[in-house]
Amino acid sequence: MTPEQQDFWFLPLGGTGEIGMNMNLYGHDRQWLMVDCGVIFDKNNDVDGEAMGNELRERPHIQMADPQFIVERRQKLAGLVITHAHEDHIGAVPYLWQKLKCPIYTTKFTAEILRRKLTEVGLEGKVPVTIVEGHETLNIGVFNVQWVALTHSIPEPYGMVISTPVGKVFHTADWKLDKNPVIGQPYDQNSYQALAEQGIDAMVCDSTNANIPGWSESEGALYKGLKKHIEKAKGRVVITCFGSNLARLHTLAKIAKETDRHLGLLGRSMVNMMSAAKSTGLWTSVETHIDPAHLGYLPASTVLLVATGSQGEPRTALNRLSMNSFRDMTLEPGDTVIFSSKVIPGNELPIEQMIERLKAMKVDVITDDNSQLSIHASGHPAADELKAMYQWVKPRCAIPVHGEPHHINANGAVAKAADVSQHLLGSNGDLYYISPALGIRRRAVKTGRLGLKNNALIKMT
Repeated sequence: MTPEQQDFWFLPLGGTGEIGMNMNLYGHDRQWLMVDCGVIFDKNNDVDGEAMGNELRERPHIQMADPQFIVERRQKLAGLVITHAHEDHIGAVPYLWQKLKCPIYTTKFTAEILRRKLTEVGLEGKVPVTIVEGHETLNIGVFNVQWVALTHSIPEPYGMVISTPVGKVFHTADWKLDKNPVIGQPYDQNSYQALAEQGIDAMVCDSTNANIPGWSESEGALYKGLKKHIEKAKGRVVITCFGSNLARLHTLAKIAKETDRHLGLLGRSMVNMMSAAKSTGLWTSVETHIDPAHLGYLPASTVLLVATGSQGEPRTALNRLSMNSFRDMTLEPGDTVIFSSKVIPGNELPIEQMIERLKAMKVDVITDDNSQLSIHASGHPAADELKAMYQWVKPRCAIPVHGEPHHINANGAVAKAADVSQHLLGSNGDLYYISPALGIRRRAVKTGRLGLKNNALIKMT
């Protein structure tokens, strides 16, 4: 199956019909371009890639899309573009690159996260990575790729316009419309409206929150609620959130300074994200590092901790605190735990059990549901944001991805309401025709999953 000069194809191998393990291919003129290469999350992971254990490669149940289709055509793979640094978009690269052996293109912060991952598997310096500046346009094989700035819950999220002589696609990856993202620039409506002038044939678009009405909360709107709860707290405050959300950490660092509390980070992935942000110039807030060994000696009313474990994952910092098994400190009656996160479906029971353990310790527990002010914001667009983007970009066709079937169907309904004339709703392995005519061929390619067990890739049954 080879695209000819008149063809422009889209082929998802992972991430369409599910949330996670995004792996997308575009085909034109006998070449392929891959966009993203991520892992999928089981019930012990959150949607933004906060893993249960210390190292993803040590976990036997991590899964990723099987790249066999493109491995068999590796000589025709022009490159891999990574849109941002969340695990479901970048996490499989260290394990699959030896099969792909193609150049990688991404922005500075994402490249730094990738460098650290490649170092862990002995590939540092062996993978050709080109760092792309925002709004840059590059020719990658027969594809012209224009980076388009977006807002999301991690620094430097980018979509891209992928152009060929026979068609153009706007591939959004993950995004929201945030007027105050805290880190990075607000969204630019004019830049999206300018895409309409290019004549976008298809918009391949995030569906995660397509079934939620309205607009997502701005990251900057959380300051007021978080500060109010922290100011009222008498003892220690522990806030749990997704470790990749550096904007949330920036807000908490600011509040810590204003409330005369020492800010500490509990969780390896969170510390790693902070370190990467500092090394790439994205972190300009107050210093945050307090040696965890010192935490037990500080007066309780002077401590503000940010901990991994918002989904009740067994080996994370918050779960160990709830079981009095954290080495460096224990929670006491009158301390406060704030969940600056949402419950990922499937994690309800472990979260409920953890909250009950905390309450049994006489710890005050605050969640987004019982807080009068917002303390969490999603990184994905709700229905009205989707509608606005469709109306600005004016694509000829909508191709919903990054979601389970009900998310994809909801996205299609929004596109129809936004007067997008055609909608192609499918799943992994379906071949979407963008040129010479719009269409879809069901189950054109066999797809599957690989799992990592004892540092070896195995086919999942």
